[in-house]
Amino acid sequence: MSTMNNQVQKKMNPLTLQQVTIQDPFWSSREQNVTETVVPYQWDALNDNIPGAEPSHTIENFRLAAGEAQGEYYGMVFQDSDLGKWLETVGFILSRERDPELEKTADEVIDLLERAQQPDGYLNTYYTVKKTGERWTNLRDNHELYCAGHLMEAAVSYYQATGKRKFLDIMSRYADYIATVFGPGSDQIQGYDGHPEIELALVKMYEATGEAKYLELSSFFVDQRGQQPHFFDQEAEKRQENTSRKRSYDYFQAHAPVREQQTAEGHSVRAVYLYSAMADLAVKNGDQQLLDACKQLWKDTTRRKMYLTGGIGSSEFQERFTVPYDLPNDRAYAETCAAIGLMFWAHRMLQIEADREYADIMERALYNGVLSGISLDGKSYFYVNPLEVWPDTANHRHDMSTVKVTRQPWFGCACCPPNIARLIASLGQYIYSQNDARKELYVHLYIGSNAAVELAGQQVRLLQTTSYPWDGTVELELDMDQGAEFAVSLRIPGWCKAAKIAVNGEEVTDTATNSGYASLRRTWQPGDRITLELSMPVELVFAHPALRENAGKAALQRGPVVFCLEEADNGVNLQDIELAADAKLKAEFDENLLGGVVVINGTATRSDSPAADADELYATSPAARVPVRITAVPYYAWSNRAPGEMTVWIRCRA
Repeated sequence: MSTMNNQVQKKMNPLTLQQVTIQDPFWSSREQNVTETVVPYQWDALNDNIPGAEPSHTIENFRLAAGEAQGEYYGMVFQDSDLGKWLETVGFILSRERDPELEKTADEVIDLLERAQQPDGYLNTYYTVKKTGERWTNLRDNHELYCAGHLMEAAVSYYQATGKRKFLDIMSRYADYIATVFGPGSDQIQGYDGHPEIELALVKMYEATGEAKYLELSSFFVDQRGQQPHFFDQEAEKRQENTSRKRSYDYFQAHAPVREQQTAEGHSVRAVYLYSAMADLAVKNGDQQLLDACKQLWKDTTRRKMYLTGGIGSSEFQERFTVPYDLPNDRAYAETCAAIGLMFWAHRMLQIEADREYADIMERALYNGVLSGISLDGKSYFYVNPLEVWPDTANHRHDMSTVKVTRQPWFGCACCPPNIARLIASLGQYIYSQNDARKELYVHLYIGSNAAVELAGQQVRLLQTTSYPWDGTVELELDMDQGAEFAVSLRIPGWCKAAKIAVNGEEVTDTATNSGYASLRRTWQPGDRITLELSMPVELVFAHPALRENAGKAALQRGPVVFCLEEADNGVNLQDIELAADAKLKAEFDENLLGGVVVINGTATRSDSPAADADELYATSPAARVPVRITAVPYYAWSNRAPGEMTVWIRCRA
């Protein structure tokens, strides 16, 4: 079980949303879009008011649970979680700026949650409305604790934003009840949910309330996972269910106790939610063994099972990890929620180890595998994020049945839309961290913003200005009442091969670099300016030789952004395009395309098209190659125009 040896300590703590205001040419419009468009749109979706979209029925389910409507439960067993993520997003928005109308809507739905809550604290519409009397009988499949976890996260977010305790009290009553049901006692259930989520939520509840039993319960769930005799078998026997399981233990990350797990297995979203909780508990409990397991799982995930875009979970079957280097492009699953969960995990590991590797992956996922999940207007979404699409076949192949070549207005399983909304709404807390003991401020992400932090006894205000990710120049201006000695540590991204730092216009050449962060420690004066210049050329990226799918291919990357070819710019049969390894490629900003993006232009070759009446399928000599201009756009922005082909990986000759 837990090893309380206090060996693990955080190197830093993130600045909160209340400390950071984003003012950025790339991200401010996206934050605004979430506030003004996405949140109202998703509220309408939860109320079944989006014409042509899959019905949600989420709010109606809570009205049914409160006895205020007649009818039947509708939706997935985890439908409650969609509302949890929506409310958490609202909390993040209100943390930045109070909005009376939005707050009023949230308060009204929180009142509905209170009315739907059962006298003993239980709150789950599926079991209150549809499966009355069957609570806690199928934790393996039915997401009871998962739903509780998302509502708990929302309650913490809303409390931190508004100071109002009602929602937090509702979820504290629920958590208190859960703590009586689950635990090591002979009269308690010694099990855990099939979908990890409550584990990390309980840590947040502990931090918000100070209730140690929430942290203990989180540790119990994590420590119990994978123990023998196996809990899922025991509960299946109680249900008198056929013992042959439709899913193996590893699907649930329950194939072994968590400290013994060496490879990332099973459903990818479940995995990274669990790993995030493990990282939290490693710190809270001083558990080096748990942290070591996280580091090993991190290595397996990011070195062998992650797409260039930061997507994870390559298989449509069970939305899961498979074997090392199995990363097909056209059949890539890479669920949006999985990339978001990878960011959660990376951010936690970053606070512990202060290693740029975690921030690099966090950034890669953010600008590619996460942002691709939402359209530019915020009203349609990808659940699945392939790296290659051929629309003529996508709807006719069994293994591509879930891949859509256009984003959808909503889903029957709608976990991704509110998840990406809460990520964008909370982005401010991913940019900076501080280490009080070392009087050090870390800059992880280059996003224009204002930050306020107490360092060396001074209230320090930092203004970051940049046109990142299109430009590698970052300006940081410091303001305080008087001079103070502290360090500013800047991440030098792993993709950057040349970086320059100047203070007040004078280049700094003796900067101490530690785990990818350049540390500037000095006595700073009000108005001091730091300039960071990150070289950002267009680069070809090549895959590990064991990644067979990409043999003889290359991808285009500039800074943190991965690019792709779309039919709209390059015509059909993109797989025939061949790029020379020494091709001259030029990056140009096009303010009129896709909301304003950098595009990459260059020359490649493709087969000279045969005559229209040619009927030979094979030939004994290759087709002639002809030069062709190509244009690549950021991967995150694909499928915002007419449907068509897309590919990230391009044939490449040395």
